[in-house]
Amino acid sequence: MIFYISRIVFSRFCAAILFFLTTGLARSEETFSAGFLFDQFKLTLENGHRTEAAGPFFYSEKNESGQTLAVPPFFSSYKNSAVDSGEFDFLYPLLTCEHYGGEWRWQLGELLSFAGGRQPDDFQTHQFTIFPFYFQQRSLDTNLNYTAVVPFYGHLKNRLFRDEMFFVMFPIFGESRKKDIVTDNYFYPFVHVRRGDGLHGWQIWPLVGNEHKDMTTQTNGFGDVATIGAHDQSFFLWPFWLSQNNGTGTDNPEKVRVSIPLFAGMRSPQRDTTSVFWPLFTWIDERGKKYREWQGPWPFVIFTRGEGKTTSHVWPLFSQSHNQTQESDSYLWPLCRYKRLHSDPLDERRTSICFYLYSDVLEKNTQTDAQKRRTAMWPFFFWQRDFDGNERLQILAPVEPALPNNRGIDRNWSPLWSLWRAEKNPKAGAASESLLWNLYRREAAPGHKKISLLFGLFQYQRDGENSRTRLFYLTVSHPRTK
Repeated sequence: MIFYISRIVFSRFCAAILFFLTTGLARSEETFSAGFLFDQFKLTLENGHRTEAAGPFFYSEKNESGQTLAVPPFFSSYKNSAVDSGEFDFLYPLLTCEHYGGEWRWQLGELLSFAGGRQPDDFQTHQFTIFPFYFQQRSLDTNLNYTAVVPFYGHLKNRLFRDEMFFVMFPIFGESRKKDIVTDNYFYPFVHVRRGDGLHGWQIWPLVGNEHKDMTTQTNGFGDVATIGAHDQSFFLWPFWLSQNNGTGTDNPEKVRVSIPLFAGMRSPQRDTTSVFWPLFTWIDERGKKYREWQGPWPFVIFTRGEGKTTSHVWPLFSQSHNQTQESDSYLWPLCRYKRLHSDPLDERRTSICFYLYSDVLEKNTQTDAQKRRTAMWPFFFWQRDFDGNERLQILAPVEPALPNNRGIDRNWSPLWSLWRAEKNPKAGAASESLLWNLYRREAAPGHKKISLLFGLFQYQRDGENSRTRLFYLTVSHPRTK
């Protein structure tokens, strides 16, 4: 409800602004432009059209995927009727609203949020959260209801990475469940008692603790039965002595013995590790992945050799590492870094200098040879080309190199600092350029060319063999055949 009310109010507000800005400017000719003040044009990279007014402070756009109304950086509204979805932002990311079908979410930062939607049993639920103090959910199915007032009393379901939680005067007492494992905490995190399917354990941290689990079986969604190994885990004066036997009864049982910082070791059929003065000096024998690794002192010196992986790492001078599908190199970290992922049909290569000062990402489909590329130099420019060959260049770009393809940034903030925009659609043979929010704008397509300069005081348009020129909004060269 809040989302739809916000959309109606915002849409009418934007319509009023557009009417005000365009009163006295609109003409009967479709080609009228006033540059920075008001401009209408067809989209270059897809079918649709866009209206811009008051420089970067108002635009509306309608394309194949939906329609957008925005007054950057204050408001933006996006609606996609084809899939019944929409987004509304106010001073993004301060206030955001989203809906997809029957599901919706309204949030103020990460602190205050309302959400709702249908559960698999077709019951509608409504959530209200004031993070991290108050959690509430209501539904016609009362089994889904919960209320929590932190730290006094609460009951939660499917929140905070747990299936269910209950607490009274937390951290004095709290109970949580994840799958079949139930943990009772007293004066968290110091005392807990844990139970589950073949499992029982306890701890008085950091003094002593013990946990045992029997070997059990589990049936997955396909009806296959999988074996879950047993384990025995204990500690004394954590972390000075820890002992674990994991995966007992499986093909790869593990024995772990740790005395931090003096010694840490793990033995299994597939992997052995030994650390002295942990984590500084470590030796790893990865028999399952077919390589051996020496670390010392970690993380400054690492050498790995074997069929599964090769690494030469002396940080921050240089690092070279690769296996059958991945490659990672750096020189004078973070001055120059290179990463590659090759897993057919994806071949992705990333190059960066000083994190986002310069970055280049190339993705290739090895089956079709189609390529997608993104290049940026912070804060000067951001350029990208998609698999269809469409290109887009933006100058300036203070945020986009770090948050590429962020819809909220693109809608609400990018228009403010996009001093230069250029787009190219090779399949349609179309291109466009804009300087200082259409103070200068040029469009070109097969049989069409349009240039507007200085608030539209100079305009030139050619369609086919007909052309027209305007000065100070007066036609000085009437349509004629060349």
